[in-house]
Amino acid sequence: MNLLVLGGTKFLGRAVVEAALARGHELTLFNRGETNPDLFREVEKLRGDRDGDLSALERRSWDAVVDPSGYVPRVVRASAELLEGSGHYVFVSSVSVYRDPIVPGFDESAPLNELEDPATEDVQKDYGGLTVACERVVDEVFPGRSTLVRAGLIVGPHDPTDRFTYWPGRIARGGDVLAPGPADRQVQFIDVRDLADWIVHTCEERIGGAFTATGPVPPVTMGGLLESCVEVSGAGADLIWVDEGFLVERNVGAWMELPLWVPADDAGFLQADVSKAVAAGLTFRALAETVRDTLEWSSGRHERGEGTVAMGGTEGVGLVPKREADLLAAWARQA
Repeated sequence: MNLLVLGGTKFLGRAVVEAALARGHELTLFNRGETNPDLFREVEKLRGDRDGDLSALERRSWDAVVDPSGYVPRVVRASAELLEGSGHYVFVSSVSVYRDPIVPGFDESAPLNELEDPATEDVQKDYGGLTVACERVVDEVFPGRSTLVRAGLIVGPHDPTDRFTYWPGRIARGGDVLAPGPADRQVQFIDVRDLADWIVHTCEERIGGAFTATGPVPPVTMGGLLESCVEVSGAGADLIWVDEGFLVERNVGAWMELPLWVPADDAGFLQADVSKAVAAGLTFRALAETVRDTLEWSSGRHERGEGTVAMGGTEGVGLVPKREADLLAAWARQA
């Protein structure tokens, strides 16, 4: 299979390229050449800009196109229309397309976000609605020839956000670790390599439609995740389970300051039904493997020059040590 990846050198795109090469496919990457330009010397590289310079893609077509970097409908339309002669188009979307209130067990039939202002391109403010609009562009240009991958939190080696990496790294430092209760609440995320393998599979099999792609299956709880981090790290950390009400009262930031923790009212967001994607071939590696590989990558990333970039330009993903210590001290006084 001849596969074009729009991007292909950062996190998910990088994993897709690695998965496709491992399966013997021929790859072309289209990007600006600014992120990890020396990766994948063996593949064809086309230079340009999705927003303004697509000339390198003109009069070209591929068996399949993977688009993990489209956020604005206008930009997605430009590349999709230029590549209309290609066989299949995989657009990496997000579970953020689903509209609140999100009900536990929601699936692909759940209501979607809509843009109040169809002309907006403010990704920070209107990410969900813009992503829905991007999906519709892809469906329009590639009717019956597209896969919409509504990914949950993507985790693993080379993750630039720290939204999962915080936990293996923090627990590996040992000591008392603030663990957000309840321990039995489900969390969802997907290893970037599992998602990439499945994306390549959808290209190979021309699997069309929209899919909620997160996991793992069987489900994992916050307690299960953090206990796995303790076991894998071998650091002897002590998990101090702190009540949700205590965290809310002290304005602890859900999702960002405590990654993967959300209050009860939002817990449905991490309880998607992913059976459709599983039926279409999505599989999951063992949790301990994801934790171990993430920790190994994270431990050496600064030596390799791989710093982190917090999502949305926000610094300080995870509890800083003093904040964590102060919260644990307050919790101990209350107990």
